Amino acid sequence: MSSSNNHSVEKNSDHKARKRFGQNFLHDQNIIDKIIRAVNPKSSQNVIEIGPGQGALTYPLLQTLGQLNAVEIDRDLIKILNQQSTQYGELTIHEGDALKFNFSQLIDTSNKDKKLRLVGNLPYNISTPIIFHLLEFIDNIYDMHFMLQKEVVERMAAEPNSKTYGRLSIMLQWYCDVEYLFDIPPGAFNPPPKVTSSLVRLIPKTKPLAVLNDSKQFACLVNKAFQQRRKTLRNILKNYLKEDQIKSLGISPTARPETLNLLEFAALSNAISTEIL
Repeated sequence: MSSSNNHSVEKNSDHKARKRFGQNFLHDQNIIDKIIRAVNPKSSQNVIEIGPGQGALTYPLLQTLGQLNAVEIDRDLIKILNQQSTQYGELTIHEGDALKFNFSQLIDTSNKDKKLRLVGNLPYNISTPIIFHLLEFIDNIYDMHFMLQKEVVERMAAEPNSKTYGRLSIMLQWYCDVEYLFDIPPGAFNPPPKVTSSLVRLIPKTKPLAVLNDSKQFACLVNKAFQQRRKTLRNILKNYLKEDQIKSLGISPTARPETLNLLEFAALSNAISTEIL
């Protein structure tokens, strides 16, 4: 423990990580400090931590904020966190699965400008589903800082014409600005995962890139396209749009999904919804 840093806190080592919860506990003090600096929490803000684990980020956050909400599924950890957190601030733990948790209950209805700031070390096996779940509350989120598998962050931030560009890239970039911040080595965790992690910042867009006639249709189109990413648009969309309709949007019918940008997907989605209507 570094005595020179006021964010340095005692961490409990008695609790063994559980595979079923995908637990890898952060312990590297330098990385912890770097993450806290990236998040830059302020005492007036409504910060929620997903999966506080052994409190590596929880206690430094509490020291700055004075109070913090957290969502945790592991009852044994909740007991430890409740015991140890009192010296740092007021921690309110909501026991439950983040995949099913209703984050709207943490919104401060008395202050619409006080949007949610979400922070967490997300389990690799459910990180993408959690982020898609959070998109349901996007209008009430200020930003999100997550530790994820490096490969997932690369996919989130990917641009068209790259192998990593796909459904995750498009759906996240439609709603958020994605900032790939820095990598975190396996040794920063206990037990160390077999892969490198990265910290990503997601900032919800203040206004959409374009108007969508049907956001569900857009999501369905993107999903369908990347399930058949080696096929041309002409083949993928043959039951929805004719070749000349695709051309009229300024898009080549022989193009493949990974070459299209977000606005081109939006144009195709709007054309399909018009045809269906």
